[in-house]
Parts: sequence; C-alpha cells; structure tokens
Amino acid sequence: ANGVPTNSFCGLFLFPPPFGRYPPHTHRPPMSVLLKANPNVSKDSVLERRQWSPYLDNGGTVLGVAGSDFVVLGGDTRMSYGYSIASRNVTKIAELTDKCILASAGMQAERHTLHKVLKAKATMFENTHRKKMSAPSMAQCLSNTLYYKRFFPYYTFNVLAGLDEKGAGKVWGYDAIGSFESVPYVVTGSGSALATSILDNQVMFKTQPQNKRELKCSEVVELVKDVFTCISERDIYTGDSAEIYIITKDGIKKEVFPLKKD
Repeated sequence: ANGVPTNSFCGLFLFPPPFGRYPPHTHRPPMSVLLKANPNVSKDSVLERRQWSPYLDNGGTVLGVAGSDFVVLGGDTRMSYGYSIASRNVTKIAELTDKCILASAGMQAERHTLHKVLKAKATMFENTHRKKMSAPSMAQCLSNTLYYKRFFPYYTFNVLAGLDEKGAGKVWGYDAIGSFESVPYVVTGSGSALATSILDNQVMFKTQPQNKRELKCSEVVELVKDVFTCISERDIYTGDSAEIYIITKDGIKKEVFPLKKD
C-alpha cells in the first residue's frame, strides 16, 4: 500500500487498517516494527513503534540486617536520572512507627506516594485502636497495599524493618506486588548484586561456617558502612551519603555516613 513493502519481514504491520488501504493523508503506516534484518529497506518506508513508560528507576540501594534484639536499616541519598544526578540529598527511608521503618528503592515519586499512604494507614490504625501498629502488622499492611496496586504497581522495591512483640529484630523483603518474606538480611536496589555476597559471607557466614557467630549491633553498623562504601565504588547510582537507622528497645537512632560524591 502506497509503496510500503507489506510482504517484507522488515515491514510487518502491527495494526493494518481495514481493506488494506491507508488514509490518503499519510504515506506510511501509523505503527510498525523496525526489524533491522534487511538493510535494503529504506528508513522512510518503516516507522518505529512509539514507546513510553510511566516508570523511571531513580537508582540507589537500601538494605536491612536483623539481630537478636535490634535492626539496622540503611539507604543512600543519591537520586539519579539516567547518567545525571538529580539530587544528592533525597531520603529513601520513612519512620512509620517508633519501632518500624520502611526503606524503598526504585522510583522517587512512587516511593514518596507509598510512604505517604503507609503513614496515613498507621495514623488511622492508631486513632482507631488507641495503640501503634506492630511491626508484623505493618509488614502485612504493606503487602496488602502493594497487592492492591498489582495491575499498576508502585515501582518500589521495599525493605521493612522493626521489632516484633517480643523485642526481636525482624526484616522483611518485598517484590513490587506484595510478596514478602521475613529474612535475616535483605538488600535491594541498583547495588543489590554487589552487596548480597558480602552479607552472605559476613552475616550468615555461608563461606566460613566454622566462624559463624551472632554479630553485635555495633559490628552490624560498621558492616553496613563497609557495604555501602563498596557499593558506591562500583555503582554510579549509589553514593553521596548513607542514612543508617538503628532500632532497639530504647527507640530509633540515626547516623549519616558520607560516601563518594562522584
């Protein structure tokens, strides 16, 4: 039609108009797939399919490590846009209660919305029941919130940390649609592949089982600092500074640890 090669493999039309004819005001199909298998086909004869995504990954890394009576949660403060740094001081962590904290990697706008929704739910629960939501209840609440949006998910990858009713440290890892699991440690975000093997070795002692022991809170804090230092050396989307939250029976303590600026 109109000189466009309809029988060519490179000229495959996704949505051909009825009767095999195109409107007279156009000289080529409105949508097609450009398959670069035949260099003899002119660029003017095929139109690339328009693509657009509502999602954007702003980079960054978050992680959590659970202890016997404490939890350490960390996240960097860099927000990236492709190969550009949009901001060096954007938090990825939200305090939901006095014993429960959420850290999220992924898209900044989605992260901000999700944190706002969960804070509102935590406030509504407290006003209704005259008590704060426990960490296990918040873990289930987050799962329900993510699953509710499963057909158009929040583009966030979450780590929830807190103390349960017995005072034991808990860390939950999530996927984008609410599947979650309680684990000794979890890391997600752009630097997750660089950090997981370190935590495997230094927290669970998987490569040195003969040296396995329970880490103290101060040791875990130093380990988290080392992990973020290693990630920022090799991941351009993680850097500037790391916020480290320590949850114990006495409350929440926050530290800020500087990272690479480039």
